[in-house]
Amino acid sequence: MSQFDQSLLEIVDRYYTDKIRAYGPTPSGVDWNGRDSQRVRFNQLMKLTDERWKGSLNDIGCGYGALFDFLSEGQREADYLGVDISEDMVAMAQKLHQRTEHCRFLLGTHPDRIADYTVASGIFNVRLGIDDVSWRNHINVALDSMRDSSKAGFGFNCLTKYSDSNFRRDHLYYADPCDLFNFCKIRYARNVALLHDYELYEFTILVRL
Repeated sequence: MSQFDQSLLEIVDRYYTDKIRAYGPTPSGVDWNGRDSQRVRFNQLMKLTDERWKGSLNDIGCGYGALFDFLSEGQREADYLGVDISEDMVAMAQKLHQRTEHCRFLLGTHPDRIADYTVASGIFNVRLGIDDVSWRNHINVALDSMRDSSKAGFGFNCLTKYSDSNFRRDHLYYADPCDLFNFCKIRYARNVALLHDYELYEFTILVRL
């Protein structure tokens, strides 16, 4: 498996560490617009499973553990592992969930186990001036890691290149959904779903292994 570019990770780490220090354990603390859009994203990713599913889940770029809270609110049981490159994020997540069973957090880029599913929400959006080729390579390395950490499948989301030009921001990355769908279909599995029919300027890809 290819390795992450450490200098790139340091840039991303600083950005999100500044966010959690400024806003605390809130959607703004992980650079989301609000709780409602955060929940829409989680709903799309969890289409990997059905409501009766009980199993293990890796959450890459977990922030303060909002996905675990979302699952708990819906009374969905999961053996949850959150992974994040920001030490402050992991510390906040551990503090908020210190008495929670079947939930733990890990500092780093890769899970330390293979789970049923692995998901990542929002980790490919903020590129902070990093060029397209380097950022796409970063995405490819992350997807390989997610595949290697999953038994049944993995899912992720990206901002879409079909976003209206007046809403675009220079520090964000707008991916080509068809290109990533094709990449996942050829590299990982025959069963790949592209979800681009919900009210956000983004898409979700689900890969079933």
